[in-house]
Amino acid sequence: MTTTAPTVEEAATGHGYISDKNRYLARLKRIEGQTRGIHRMIDEDNYCIDILTQISAITSALNNVALGLLDDHLKHCVTNAIETDTADAEQKLREASAAIARLVKS
Repeated sequence: MTTTAPTVEEAATGHGYISDKNRYLARLKRIEGQTRGIHRMIDEDNYCIDILTQISAITSALNNVALGLLDDHLKHCVTNAIETDTADAEQKLREASAAIARLVKS
């Protein structure tokens, strides 16, 4: 999501997503609402396929949040580590690789 160089605030916090924090929180609130909607659908004995459709939408929304966070991490944390400290860069790359592996498995 973030496409610009890190701001002073981003550099101070160490999180690349800080400039989009409110957007991430808003997206997660919508996902939370969708999840409550599925709970309500099951409670009201809605049709299985309708519930599965909503679950698919939530899964897609969460994947989009994860991909945005990963993109921000690569653009901010990994790039910053590469520019400032080789040992830290290797650690950040390992973390990113592990995160990608977890996302691919899910």
